[in-house]
Amino acid sequence: MSAPLGTVSYWEPWWIQVIKGIVVFAIGLQLVPVVLLVERKLIGRFQNRYGPNRVGPYGLFQPVADIGKLLFKEQFRPRTSVALLFTLAPMISICTAVAAFAIIPFGNTQDIFGTKVGLYGIDVGIGPLYLFAFGSIAFYGLMLGGWASGSKYSFLGAMRAAAQLISYEVSQALALVGVVITAGSLSLTQIVNAQRGMWYVVPQLVGFLVFMAASFAETNRAPFDLAEADAELVGGYNTEYGGARFASFFFAEYLNVVVVSGIAATVFLGGWLLPFGIHPPGWVDPFVVLGKMALFVSLFIWIRATLPRLRYDQLMAFGWKVLLPLATLNALVTAIVVVAVH
Repeated sequence: MSAPLGTVSYWEPWWIQVIKGIVVFAIGLQLVPVVLLVERKLIGRFQNRYGPNRVGPYGLFQPVADIGKLLFKEQFRPRTSVALLFTLAPMISICTAVAAFAIIPFGNTQDIFGTKVGLYGIDVGIGPLYLFAFGSIAFYGLMLGGWASGSKYSFLGAMRAAAQLISYEVSQALALVGVVITAGSLSLTQIVNAQRGMWYVVPQLVGFLVFMAASFAETNRAPFDLAEADAELVGGYNTEYGGARFASFFFAEYLNVVVVSGIAATVFLGGWLLPFGIHPPGWVDPFVVLGKMALFVSLFIWIRATLPRLRYDQLMAFGWKVLLPLATLNALVTAIVVVAVH
């Protein structure tokens, strides 16, 4: 009996897995500076001013200059801090973000020089669960960063970040339940293959809207950037960080924006699938996914330039009183419809 469509029914050689691990990390490192540059350019246009235009042609080397400035700054920490945990916190944020990025499928299985290679870092049968598991671990990076700094301002920022992440992660996870029920699988590649007739953004529009709203809060992006509200908390959990450690937190934040964009493109916009029955060659698939991810990244930037920051009580009320009931109702209605149809 043949395996279901999208099921991994082959073994990749160990050296393929090593190469894929390196490629995943390298692509993540390259995408973050690009997102930084695009954000500064787009916000400049939204605010009727120039973005970076001095460093390199058209300001293209500005992200390199910013990263270089932070990397070569002197490392320091408060005397009251806990050295090991203070250093470990940004490392946790980086590692969890890269691990989550590895699950995004950029295409189906392709034959490369006679070897079957899946165009993804890893395809596990518990895709969304894997994603939220590492998202939960990332929460410890923020908590440790704030607590280990030995500063009350940092600790207060870490507590607010923890409350925000826990609150919106529930709604974000429930928003994907409808997709999982409809596809009948937790594998992201199988979820993409199940969208050949119709992208899930149509039948799961409510889940899509809830997922995107919760994702803004999960990635600490405006108007939900209360974890780093500099007007109130002097920077939040990363107040006492500088240099490369400070850059690591923001690298993880921007990589998480890319990850969320990739997940949204995968589960709601058909991943590497094109509309109108267009079937391009396999090597086009990664560019299709990158294009859809670029749309979501642009949306993140657009919202940041448009909406003002919420108050903290408004943020928590929106998560628990609006998004959570909507996500729960969407999951229940989807389950009833699927059972009734089948």
